[in-house]
Amino acid sequence: MIVLFFYVVLGEGLVALLLMFEVGPLRELGMKGLDQVKMRRATVLTIAATVFVILLSDLFSIFKIQNKGAKHGTMTPMDQVLWRTNVLEATLMGFFLFLGLLIDRMHHHMRKLDELKSNNGVSREEFDRVEREKLQLKENQEKTGLEVERLRKEISGLTENVKKLKLESTVKDKSVKSAEARVASLQKQTAELLLEYDRLLEDNQNLQNQVER
Repeated sequence: MIVLFFYVVLGEGLVALLLMFEVGPLRELGMKGLDQVKMRRATVLTIAATVFVILLSDLFSIFKIQNKGAKHGTMTPMDQVLWRTNVLEATLMGFFLFLGLLIDRMHHHMRKLDELKSNNGVSREEFDRVEREKLQLKENQEKTGLEVERLRKEISGLTENVKKLKLESTVKDKSVKSAEARVASLQKQTAELLLEYDRLLEDNQNLQNQVER
């Protein structure tokens, strides 16, 4: 029993060292092995509870032998051997439980650390993506600003052209109205001339009639 617990405690110590110091791929192998062990959590708890009960039994035996020796003033050689054996077993089992708890906590916190590193990597990628989107939006904003400025200039030019066309249209309207007024005046003059011509024809006819008489 003592030899078995000695090797188990030695193995737990090596596992704890592997978790504390990164030695090539050994830490990752140790973490995967602990993952497999934790999948059998019920078995592990059963073993730990059994060892704890044995530890309590050894402690009880130690106190019993000490009390016996105190009553008789000394311990017999057999009691001394049993006492030392129980002390060694209790010490090894205490180390076994302590290292088991230490390894469990180290494994738990290292997994949390890996998750935090992974989340940090995702957060960094998310930050880079947001920065790229921000830069792209800034470029689009600059392009949009240039496009808006170009459209403003184009609208300003079209507005000037519209004003010119309106002015030309106004001038043309005035020219048309002036031409229409002149045509109306000429038509009136033509009508008057026709009337005068008809009157002259009539006077000429009257004169010819008088001459023939």
